[in-house]
Amino acid sequence: MTRSEHWFMGARLTLAMISCWLLAIALVWRFVVGGNSALPDLASAAAALLVAPPILAAALASLRRPSLHGLTDQLVAVAMLASWASGDLLTAALLPIIMIAGHVLEERSLLGSQEAIRALERLVDTTTHRIAADGTVETVSASSLQTGDVLELRAGDRIPADGLIGSGQSSLDMASLTGESVPVEVTSGDRVLAGTINLSGVLTVEVTRTGDATALGQIISLMEVAEDAKPPITRLLERYAGPYMALIMTVAAAVWFASGSTAAMLAVLVASCPCAVVLAAPAASIASIAVAARHGILIKGTAFLENLADVSSLVIDKTGTLTTGQLALARVVPARGVDPDALLNRAAALGSLSAHPVSRALAHARPNAPPLTLEETTELHGLGLRAIMSNGTILCMGRPALLEAEGIDPGLTPDHDGPMVCLSENGRPLGWLLLSDQPRPEAANAMQELKALGLSRQILLTGDRQAVAERIGETVGISTIRAEVLPAEKMACVLEEIRLGNRPLVVGDGINDALALRAGAVGIAMGAESTDVALNSADLVLMQPNLHRIGTAIRLSRRCRRTIQTNVGMGVGWTAILIGLAAFNLLGAEGAVMAALLHNASTFAGLANAGRLLRFDETGPVVPQKGKL
Repeated sequence: MTRSEHWFMGARLTLAMISCWLLAIALVWRFVVGGNSALPDLASAAAALLVAPPILAAALASLRRPSLHGLTDQLVAVAMLASWASGDLLTAALLPIIMIAGHVLEERSLLGSQEAIRALERLVDTTTHRIAADGTVETVSASSLQTGDVLELRAGDRIPADGLIGSGQSSLDMASLTGESVPVEVTSGDRVLAGTINLSGVLTVEVTRTGDATALGQIISLMEVAEDAKPPITRLLERYAGPYMALIMTVAAAVWFASGSTAAMLAVLVASCPCAVVLAAPAASIASIAVAARHGILIKGTAFLENLADVSSLVIDKTGTLTTGQLALARVVPARGVDPDALLNRAAALGSLSAHPVSRALAHARPNAPPLTLEETTELHGLGLRAIMSNGTILCMGRPALLEAEGIDPGLTPDHDGPMVCLSENGRPLGWLLLSDQPRPEAANAMQELKALGLSRQILLTGDRQAVAERIGETVGISTIRAEVLPAEKMACVLEEIRLGNRPLVVGDGINDALALRAGAVGIAMGAESTDVALNSADLVLMQPNLHRIGTAIRLSRRCRRTIQTNVGMGVGWTAILIGLAAFNLLGAEGAVMAALLHNASTFAGLANAGRLLRFDETGPVVPQKGKL
């Protein structure tokens, strides 16, 4: 809601409150003082005059921009004018007051969406410490930050923008943004997100995104968009808003001619207001997007929320999606007579001397390996490491070609489909260390979970080698493998799924997945690990690298759709019942007032039903991973 709309709603509420006091004076004077005084009629007329302008202005505005909410304003305006014409000043004042109060309560009770948005905005409405070019530290507001600024974040500071850690090590509280209850360990090279809290240590962070471009900014934008969401049935009703208005006017006129009751005619006009249908989708959509954000799922639009409920097959990338995207030690193959632990300790100690991905994987496999006392270390590009210890021992670790260049026979090469290194000491081979990109710990369970949700057709789509893809597919339970495919071939596979009548859910993280993500019925990117191209191409983003969140998103989508359908059904059904009761003059002498009250009751029932979505909670098995946001 814009500032002018807030002001207009506030003005309408103020006038309604003044009118209520005038009506109270009229009623008290009439029943307590009595007599033939004209004061009650004057007070009622004044009350009716006060609330008439905003109702008439809203009705005229809705003629220029037709909508179902505008249709409500038109019907109330007609009922109010009819009350004036019949001399029923009490009804002419009460009807607008009840409807204005209803509109205000709707805005306030729409799941607290505006307050929720403001609460998210307050997460980054703070000051921070920026490091100037000369090294001095200055305190600035978050709104003044620009891409490329370098920040100093101390323990307890809230991070004001998305960025990349330059130095330091700490733990981050991600609960406000991704739903991750366990603090995430981060260090240099890891990403941080706006709205999270630095719990310990000092970090220097280079700002990469600010304002609306941050993950938090996108969530806020989506919640604002969700307020205007419309289900298909709402769009259908809006298309026929004109004929619907004509039908209601015809029914009201027929009731008046048949019964001669002005009260029944006014009740028909008020009962036909479609507010419950208007709010059916926004209420449920806002709740769903808020709940999704709490679970670390960023939904880029309410249309994607609807589409996700209908997905029937899964097309998923391997590297960085089903797998961690990082090399890890898979197996140690020691030579005869060599202790495996001793072999791994030597390899890890040597690996800590290099930034190569293979060396880093070995170093992480045994972080507490005893250090080596070295006199000389040489890193040979594309081959490996050669080191000389202080006692003269020569160590070589790398590809077989490195050992062969030193005149060493590495021995029989193990059967392995991933990277491998061999280690030698003084010309003697010590053994092999086999590495691979491992499946995510939750991958197999997540795939079974998706099959239970109806996505029994699952395709592993990767540009990697067939042997590697088959190994990962067997581990996670996917039998259909498409390996060694190019980006265009990935998109062709997704289009083939659509041609076969399936609605594919596509999950990926790389540039080579962008075309496939765009082509699918719904595309999901793996959050901060994904490339910018993949993030922009996807419809949903998992802020945490947790595949269980895919199932959570599907269940939330289906529940949201059921809630919208229930709300629309309740709204349409209740409106039809009220029109029937009003047409047969079964709402009493003050039928229009009773219709207004019952109309608002049905609207609040729909809001309460949508509010049940806020209790949706599937924290699921979360596997914390260092530096993964």
